[in-house]
Amino acid sequence: MHKISECDWMERQLLQQAKEAFVSGRARPLEFRLQQLHALQRMIMEKETEISTALKQDISRNEIKLAIEKLAQWAAPRPVEKSLFTISDEVYIQPEPLGVVLIIGAWNYPWALTLIPLVGAIAAGNAAVVKPSELSKCSSLLLHALLPCYLDKDLYPVVTGGVSETQQLLRLRFDHIFYTGGSTAGKLVMEAAARHLTPVTLELGGKSPCYIDKDCDVRTACRRVTWGKFVNCGQTCIAPDYILCEPCIQGQVVEFIRETLLEIFGPLLPIVTVSDMEDAINFINEREKPLALYIFCSDQKAIKRMIEETTSGGVTVNDVMMHYTVSSLPFGGVGQSGMGHYHGKHTFDQLSHQRACLIRSLKMERVNLARYPPQDRRRARH
Repeated sequence: MHKISECDWMERQLLQQAKEAFVSGRARPLEFRLQQLHALQRMIMEKETEISTALKQDISRNEIKLAIEKLAQWAAPRPVEKSLFTISDEVYIQPEPLGVVLIIGAWNYPWALTLIPLVGAIAAGNAAVVKPSELSKCSSLLLHALLPCYLDKDLYPVVTGGVSETQQLLRLRFDHIFYTGGSTAGKLVMEAAARHLTPVTLELGGKSPCYIDKDCDVRTACRRVTWGKFVNCGQTCIAPDYILCEPCIQGQVVEFIRETLLEIFGPLLPIVTVSDMEDAINFINEREKPLALYIFCSDQKAIKRMIEETTSGGVTVNDVMMHYTVSSLPFGGVGQSGMGHYHGKHTFDQLSHQRACLIRSLKMERVNLARYPPQDRRRARH
């Protein structure tokens, strides 16, 4: 039997507190959601110096701004096409909160990969327990100190700690779990969620290939690939992991990467030679589905072919990682690189239940008589 530690007891209390706060209904009104989003935005603006000290990187203010501007539209009922039998009914989809969401952040982008899911959770009207990565200790402690000063401390508690604390949280029943990290831990998260039939969003990794065609501008391609590989010291889940190219340009690729990079020590970027594009496609398809695929090519037909004959979480052509910056595009993996997606409205939808609603009048019962047994039909006529 699992022994309940003091830390475990505190986490159960936090979850119960968040559930009670959610059940009270105070997270549902759009006015409250907007107030909390504005507060989160204010925290980032007022504490930018402290946050920058903890982590010198962008913290995705645009996600909050977008959610504030679009919240009323996202949360509104969405009319759908009617059938012949429901032509006079009101038929729509109503997004509604899931409940209490667990957000497990990552260490390499501890602010962006924690706050972006939180923005969506707040916008969707959920409560959220935030578990930042223990490997980014300064950012984790700062988030723990700041968030209760700006947001509702009952609805959005922060839990610090390491693997033990995360495991204890995963024993509890949440309404959705949002995890960013490696595939090994992702399997453990999914296994724990399955015990409670809890849906998950898993943002994992996978080896993202980068194909450089021999007929493209190889120098520019290598400059962009090198930037994407070495930014944030190479610790980006969608960084290009290896280059595929034909032997005839391998020397150019090495030379142009050396021109771009002055680093002596850094992440490894393997260069794998393939005979042609078909060989590159086969090489990619023989492996697990990647989180991102990068194609450098000037032939539109060839680009279309590579997109159609491979699969990946996302694709960027003639650059790297830029699809991540577009809030209107869903970001997420497929297969071993993850499941579910987020960013902008996609985060709101991922953390909402799309409730099917049909509203019908009790009048015009005569049109329904054919569906009842004969005895009911005779009674309805009298």
